[in-house]
Amino acid sequence: MSLRRDRSFLATGLAHFAVDLLNSQRPLLLAVQSVPLGLSNFAIGIISTLYSLSGALTQPLFGLLADRIGSRWVASIGVLWMVFCFCLALTVPGYPGLIFLVAAALGSGAFHPAGTAEATQRGRSYLSQMETTATSLFFFFGQSGLFLGPLLGGPIIHRWGIAGLLVLPAFVAPVGLNLAAHLRPVTADENNADPVAKMAEAPVIIPTRLWPFLLLITFRSWTQMTMIAFLPKYLSDLGYSPSIYGPIAGMFMGGSALAGVAGGWLADRYGKKIVTTWTLMLGVVPLLLFPMARSPVSFSILSFLGGGLIGASHSIIVLLAQRRMPQRMGAASGLVLGFTFSAGAIGTLISGVIADLYGFNSLFFLLAVLTLLAAAMSLAIEPE
Repeated sequence: MSLRRDRSFLATGLAHFAVDLLNSQRPLLLAVQSVPLGLSNFAIGIISTLYSLSGALTQPLFGLLADRIGSRWVASIGVLWMVFCFCLALTVPGYPGLIFLVAAALGSGAFHPAGTAEATQRGRSYLSQMETTATSLFFFFGQSGLFLGPLLGGPIIHRWGIAGLLVLPAFVAPVGLNLAAHLRPVTADENNADPVAKMAEAPVIIPTRLWPFLLLITFRSWTQMTMIAFLPKYLSDLGYSPSIYGPIAGMFMGGSALAGVAGGWLADRYGKKIVTTWTLMLGVVPLLLFPMARSPVSFSILSFLGGGLIGASHSIIVLLAQRRMPQRMGAASGLVLGFTFSAGAIGTLISGVIADLYGFNSLFFLLAVLTLLAAAMSLAIEPE
C-alpha cells in the first residue's frame, strides 16, 4: 500500500494540520488584544511561554500514556479538548479568555507525541530507507496548518473580529472524530517484519555528547518560536493591519513546511549533519535583513526564507531522538518535542523582555546569533 493511500497516516496528518491551524491563531489573538488588554511585549512573552509550556511539559507524559494504551484515544481526545478550550477562549471576554487559550495547549500536547510516533512508524512501513522523508511529510501537515492559519485568521479577524475565528474549531472537531475512527497501530505484517525490532537495529545517531544536541534544539527552537510569537506584533507596531501581517506571518511557516519536506529528502540522500548545518547557517541572513525591510513584499520574502531555512531540520532532530529510544516511540517523541517547545517557550519570554528594553532590531540580531550557534552545535551530530 502507498503511504498516501493509508487512511491512518492521512487521518493523523490531517489532524496535525487541524491542531496547528488552531495553534497558529495565538500570536494573532495576542497582537489584536494587546491594545484593549494593555499587553506589553513582556506580557505577550509570558502568555506565549505559558501556552507553550502547558503543551510542552506534558508531552513526555502523554507520550508514555500513548505507549501504554495506544495513540488512538490520546491523540483524538487531545484534538477535541483543544477545540473545546479554543471555543471558550474566543467567547469568554477579557483575561479569563486567555486562561482558556493556555488550557487549549494541553490538547496539542496530547496529540503531538502520539501522532508523531504513529505517523513515523507508518511512514517507515511504506517509505523504506527514507524515514526522514516520511517523518517530514507528517510535519508538513502541521506546518501547513501553521502557514495557512495566519493567512486565514488575519483576514477573518479584520472582517468579523475575534468571534469570526469560531469557524476554525467547527472544522477541527470533525477531524478529531475522524482520527478516532481511522487511527490504528502498525502491525508487523504490514512491514513484513517487526517494525520495533527494525528500529532497534538502527544505529544511534544522536551524539554521545548530549549537550551539543540539546543546545542545538534550544537555539533553533528559541529563534523559531520567537519569530512565530512576535512577528505579528512587530508588524502591528509598524502600522500594518491583521489582513497584512497575518499572511506575512503565515509565510514563515509556509517556508518551514516546504523546506521541512525538502530537508528530510535531502537528509536521506546527503546526510542529516550536512543539511542541518548548512540550512541553519544560511538562516542567519534573512534574520539580519528583517530590520532593513520596508514593504509587505520584502517582509513576505524574508519571512518565507527565514522560516524555511530555520525549519528545515525539524524532522531530522525528531528522528534522531526517536532512534535513541526505538522501543518507546511515543515517549521519545514526547521528550524531544516537549524539550523543543519548552526551550522555545523560555526563549520567547526572554525575547519579550529584550524587545521591550532594546527594541525589535536588537532582537533580530540576537536571533541571528542564536541561529549561528545552532549551526555550530549541529557539527556535533555524528556521521551516519
